[in-house]
Amino acid sequence: MAVLPGGRLMHPTLVFDIETIPDLAGFAAVNGIDTAELPPAELAEMALLSRRQKTGSDFMPHHLHRIVAISCVLRSSDQLKVWSLGESDSSEAELIQRFYDGIERFTPQLVSWNGGGFDLPVLHYRSLIHGIAAARYWDWGDDDKEFKWNNYLSRYHTRHLDLMDVLAMYQPRANAPLDQTAKLCGFPGKLGMDGSKVLDAFQNGEIDAIRNYCETDVMNTWLVYLRFQKMRGTLTEAAYAAEIELARGTVQTHPAPHWQEFLAAWA
Repeated sequence: MAVLPGGRLMHPTLVFDIETIPDLAGFAAVNGIDTAELPPAELAEMALLSRRQKTGSDFMPHHLHRIVAISCVLRSSDQLKVWSLGESDSSEAELIQRFYDGIERFTPQLVSWNGGGFDLPVLHYRSLIHGIAAARYWDWGDDDKEFKWNNYLSRYHTRHLDLMDVLAMYQPRANAPLDQTAKLCGFPGKLGMDGSKVLDAFQNGEIDAIRNYCETDVMNTWLVYLRFQKMRGTLTEAAYAAEIELARGTVQTHPAPHWQEFLAAWA
């Protein structure tokens, strides 16, 4: 996050998070399974069982994750916005295209928690499947020479900052979960749901609950990122306090129950 004297931002900063479920149609396609008379719940159990037998875990490989929500915090100029892309019934392709359209428009600083290890690889594979165009994101310096030295794709460039990866010094054994890190910093952490419950929520038609959960996750990431910038000396004490108050004020403008719960936990 580039900051001018006094703590004003120079460039937009976009924090993002995705929520996924197993891509059941993809699992069936790559395994030659006829799904004509196979209920989705049975196919889901088949996919998870197959994965457990191979790896001991239900966690599907990156290319077999289907994106059902993308939430963002955008800090630009004097504004802070938190929202989920698209609508509850938006297709996966629309959500992904909207995400990359934002990068095309703003060329923001991207911030994530484990985005390099999960969110971005999933976005890459799903973009490939859907034929999504994302020229700015994929620029290695061919179009903009500045991107040769700082792009979204290199692990050690900062145009995308995977906060978990950086704090762990790129050592997987030092990784920490966002929930615990946020709580240790005095922020709310996860509320009401975690990634293991997303599939059940989706199967029950609770897509809005998934989007709400994703939004609080991305706000937690933003708050931890602010603390990180204070630690680095990029934000002064006064600038950090102003950013925290802006975040709290932004949340207070949202009357939705998940934000009221977030505020109560923040107190």
